[in-house]
Amino acid sequence: MRTGYKVSDAMTIKPVKISKNLDLKECAKLMREKHVGSLLIEEKGKVIGILTEQDMVRKAMANLEDAAKTTAGEIIKKELITIKPDKDIFEALKIMRDYNIRHLPVVDKDKLLGFLTIKDILKIQPQLFELIVEKFELKEEARKPVFGGDETGGICEVCHNYSPELIEVDDRKVCPACRDSV
Repeated sequence: MRTGYKVSDAMTIKPVKISKNLDLKECAKLMREKHVGSLLIEEKGKVIGILTEQDMVRKAMANLEDAAKTTAGEIIKKELITIKPDKDIFEALKIMRDYNIRHLPVVDKDKLLGFLTIKDILKIQPQLFELIVEKFELKEEARKPVFGGDETGGICEVCHNYSPELIEVDDRKVCPACRDSV
């Protein structure tokens, strides 16, 4: 599927870059200041990795690492997946889905040209959301009202709101408030 939009149409052209030696506390401050969820790690003019909020939480904070003593370089993934600027954004989204990532450096001839995120893509092609969703696993199914937990509760087929109690009326599950409208 081609969207007609290239990666270069959606990418950020001035991504936030840092040294691998910057500590996580400073990284978090920079993310807050710049309103970003990830930072590119640069070494000798070349991008060597990405630091995301998720990396910080799952790899450092969950292990009780000291954010002022742990550096970005200590927790980043070493494998860097990139994309070229002339590729269709559909292809970028497929790469993100297949590798379970949300950020892609845009590189051509070993030169960083920009940075692409899922949000960037969905801003210009929101209908591509379904491609992302098919890869997601539903976590904690037993705690979701539609998939498990209390079997009497769920989504009303009339008002489409969650109700802790559904009643079956004419082969439809409805909340008590909608019972008379069926």
